[in-house]
Amino acid sequence: MPKPIVSSPRARRSALALALTLALPLTQAVAQDATGPSSPSDTRHDKATSLDAVVVTATPLQSSAEELAQPVEVLSGEKLDEARGATLGETVGKLPGVQSSNFGAGVGRPIIRGMEGPRVGVMTGGLASQDVSTVSQDHNAAVEPFLADQIEVLKGPATLLYGSGAIGGVVNIVDGRIAEKPLDETVSGRAEVRRSSVSDGVTGMARVDASGADGALVLHADGVYRNNDDYNTPLGRQRNSFVDTKTGALGASLVGDVGFLGFSAARYEDKYGNPGEPGNAEEGESPVHIDMRQNRFELKGGINQEFGIFSGLRASVADTEYEHTEFEGSEVGTRFLNDATEGRLELTHKPLAGWVGAIGLQGYERTFQAIGEEAFVPKTKTRAAGLFVTEQRKWDQLQIELGARIDKVESSPSGAAKRDFNPLSLSAGAMWKFNDAWRLTFNVDRAERAPAEEELFANGLHAATASFEIGDADLRKERANQFELGLHYHGAKFEAKLAAYQTRFDGFIYLIDTGAFEEDNPVRQWSQADATFNGFEGEAIAHLFDGDAGKFDVRLFGDTVRAKLDNGGGNLPRIAPSRIGGELRWDADSWRASLGATRYMKQDKVALNETPTDGYTLVDAHMAYHWDSDNLGYEVFLDGTNLTDQVARVHTSFLKDSVVLPGRGVDFGVRVFF
Repeated sequence: MPKPIVSSPRARRSALALALTLALPLTQAVAQDATGPSSPSDTRHDKATSLDAVVVTATPLQSSAEELAQPVEVLSGEKLDEARGATLGETVGKLPGVQSSNFGAGVGRPIIRGMEGPRVGVMTGGLASQDVSTVSQDHNAAVEPFLADQIEVLKGPATLLYGSGAIGGVVNIVDGRIAEKPLDETVSGRAEVRRSSVSDGVTGMARVDASGADGALVLHADGVYRNNDDYNTPLGRQRNSFVDTKTGALGASLVGDVGFLGFSAARYEDKYGNPGEPGNAEEGESPVHIDMRQNRFELKGGINQEFGIFSGLRASVADTEYEHTEFEGSEVGTRFLNDATEGRLELTHKPLAGWVGAIGLQGYERTFQAIGEEAFVPKTKTRAAGLFVTEQRKWDQLQIELGARIDKVESSPSGAAKRDFNPLSLSAGAMWKFNDAWRLTFNVDRAERAPAEEELFANGLHAATASFEIGDADLRKERANQFELGLHYHGAKFEAKLAAYQTRFDGFIYLIDTGAFEEDNPVRQWSQADATFNGFEGEAIAHLFDGDAGKFDVRLFGDTVRAKLDNGGGNLPRIAPSRIGGELRWDADSWRASLGATRYMKQDKVALNETPTDGYTLVDAHMAYHWDSDNLGYEVFLDGTNLTDQVARVHTSFLKDSVVLPGRGVDFGVRVFF
């Protein structure tokens, strides 16, 4: 059985060093009177807030989405409640330009503008989740969307802020485990219980935030339990698609007018089946399932007052101990271990010649290893450090954003020569607000990415993808040059945003099917070639009516991406299909309801030896009733998914030929806010 995870002396020393550093300037600050504005743990009751106006915490200047030239999407409040799914990819998968990978009900990682894996960063409070979800599509991200206060999606290269891996974008989970401001109430929180018909599943969550009479000490606790059986499909039961998740955290913060200092400890346990290997009892084959465990310790601090030329400081460190075991029945197959420590420091500065911005440092050390007969990647230690600067200036209707980052990445595998990379990323963006309603944005980025461990050093049978996977230790940096043009309109009766982009890759790294076989398994080779991504995405919301009967809105959205190798090299594999969707929404004082449909087009622009997928339409509906009693708020809800019981295969999945999405299902439950 897997050994218990224990904290390393190195990690404890690094966390202690940062704690002492941060505590010095904050010792007196946290003792001051803790008053001032704060964000509630749940924004459900604030119906008037536009998601574009919500502050994006993933940016150093804490701007709202509508104040940024870079494309950003935010989910919070009611919209997040309705979108929450068992995986992060499922939760954000209806945002324009964002879809999800799929490896059954237990796995769904975000795909941004056709890019996935190591090109999309998954963050918790601005620090990487440090799981191994980028190594293989059957590995889930170790984050829990049911505990998120807010989810932020930065589309396009986010390498300037979050390192050379985030060449496609970043999804940041804001969980509030470490409070940065005093609470509005002495005790606040929320809880939810739901039942799912499609999997006979139940999910329960709760979170509580509490502070003392003076408000200086804020305590936090949260937890989620999810137990889903194999789900139903239009073709019958999807065998071995169960999910069993347990996660929770404790946090404590000292907060004051001048700053904050806090610590949190979290445990994540996730057990789920691999529907691609359901086993066969008649032939003595046992089903394959995955048992994932992660311990995460975070320390964060900040200063909100000016000192020298600086206007604020944020510092954080996270130590993560991750273990992931693939079982064949009760027998241990392969174990994946990933121990990582990451630190980040941001300093915002006062206006200098009209420019405001931030300078920062980020670094991590990670040791990844796979143990077992199917360990296709050697034990690898990776060290990385980066320095970044981002600046912004406004001239009346014009805003300019500039940024630069330099990284040093060193990967040292056991038994092979190490590789060193120095990715350099540059960005420039402009936003022209030519009147109160219209704004035009333009972004140009040059981003570089160091190859990941599996891309460099893989060599062996990868059971999850049922292939023999071969890396290339001579891969060079991947470079992307992106151009994007966006148009936004925000009026009283109508809102819309459109974007067109092109990303030209010099040395795009991808997994190609060679057509050869090794022990009856197809051989796939990590390769590198120039490639181009072209895409469009858009969203429009019409506010049709606002009166005594409530508000009626119509939302339309769509996205498409075309990804090809240059010089006639053909299509890239597993590219998300085009889609278009619509939703009619009604919102009254106590009631809200919606009915929507999303059409996923057929994907027949496939790579060599890749199978196409048919199109399908998913219809969903939501209804909720909310009422308040004293200091408590209650909400009962009903969510319907795939109401027309369509057979739907996810083109981005390695299992698309054998695994389909859940059929018609209804979730019902109750939420409590206090």
